[in-house]
Amino acid sequence: MPEINSGLMEMFKTTEYFDAMGATYSVVLYGHDREEMEAANNAAFAEVERIDALLSNYIAVSEWCEVNRHAAQEPVRVSQELFHLFSACLAYSRVSEGAFDIAVGPLMKLWGFYKGSGRLPSKVEVDAVLLFVGYQHILLNAKEQTVRFDCPGVELDPGGIGKGYTVDCMVEVLRRRGFQNALVAGSDSTIYGMGAPPMEPKGWRVGIKNPRNTRQTVAEVFLKDISMSTSGSYEKFFRAEGRTYAHIMDPRTGYPAQAGGSVSVIAPRTIDSEAWAKPYFINGRQWAARHKPEEYRVFFCEDRIEQSCAWLS
Repeated sequence: MPEINSGLMEMFKTTEYFDAMGATYSVVLYGHDREEMEAANNAAFAEVERIDALLSNYIAVSEWCEVNRHAAQEPVRVSQELFHLFSACLAYSRVSEGAFDIAVGPLMKLWGFYKGSGRLPSKVEVDAVLLFVGYQHILLNAKEQTVRFDCPGVELDPGGIGKGYTVDCMVEVLRRRGFQNALVAGSDSTIYGMGAPPMEPKGWRVGIKNPRNTRQTVAEVFLKDISMSTSGSYEKFFRAEGRTYAHIMDPRTGYPAQAGGSVSVIAPRTIDSEAWAKPYFINGRQWAARHKPEEYRVFFCEDRIEQSCAWLS
């Protein structure tokens, strides 16, 4: 028993934050050497900067922006990392029946979500933009490792995948440096729990917010070498003509998803939990029940007259 207490006395905790890609990334880290912990935190946030330079649609020289600028004119050769990510995104799109789609950029700009504001476009505007929306416009050539669009006007948006991919990469950086216990997050909506904190072997305790009152929680989970991502109509929205329009876009209709509430997805990888949270939210509980992998857990909080919050069985 004295040896256990001695070990705990040597355990340090740090909590660090870094802003990038429109989100706040955080690392809660446990370790025995403060200098090594500081170096690990710096390395994790350097990885965030690296991915920002790869995926950002705000940085003109990012690979992502290069694809958006040139892929309608000619095939654009990209790094192996970005090509694999594009391939994964197209797979999510096919299985989600188009509810997940990185080729949603024109819609996000039309509705004002690109800069975080919001406007209500006319049906004529929406119909015009829909001609350029859809993952079917993205053509990948695995042999040449190129990306091409089949028409001008297509624009890719990393918003549905960027945080999850970044968090997974941060976790790998920490693991390569020998750390086993950390909570890594992109804002409050995309989280990975590495190992478990001291004195809590079940994992990292994380609350699922009440969509009607985000100061309250409707459920708690323990994350141990697993991720959780949440999509909800309460995160970003605007009101126009007596209605609320959330930022969760249905690429097939050109309009924000009409569902209210939130969906939380627990999955082994954060890229998967983030990618699937939106299709489950858009397509609804019954669709999610038919398409959910066995190893996933999904929590629906439907905002109706009587709020209904429960795990998907």
